[in-house]
Amino acid sequence: MVEYRIDRRTGVATYLQIVQQTKQAMRLGLLEPGDKLPTAREVVEATAINPNTVLKAYRELEREGLVEARRGLGTFVRKSLGAAPADSPFGAELGDWAVRAREAGLERDDVAALFTSVLDTYFKGEQG
Repeated sequence: MVEYRIDRRTGVATYLQIVQQTKQAMRLGLLEPGDKLPTAREVVEATAINPNTVLKAYRELEREGLVEARRGLGTFVRKSLGAAPADSPFGAELGDWAVRAREAGLERDDVAALFTSVLDTYFKGEQG
């Protein structure tokens, strides 16, 4: 099950953080077709956000065809995204790289900016 982490300092709308984290979990194979998303109540208890925010995120995921709400049962993943399992060797390589970047004095935002720049260079014209 996915555990949402809400960062109020990012400027990214809370519901979008839930959408993004759900998609990331799907890409990493942490959420697979048929898996149930946490209930709005469970997310609210874990994150102290408004239940309507959770429902808005789930509606957005449903609009994109990624999940489906089943009345009285919950919200379930409909399909998978990507092909980057959490245990991919690329993850270990990125972890090693992140350690080196941190040891070199880079902060999280610096690493994120650098990584995004590299992605933009090598994946021109592709949307995530």
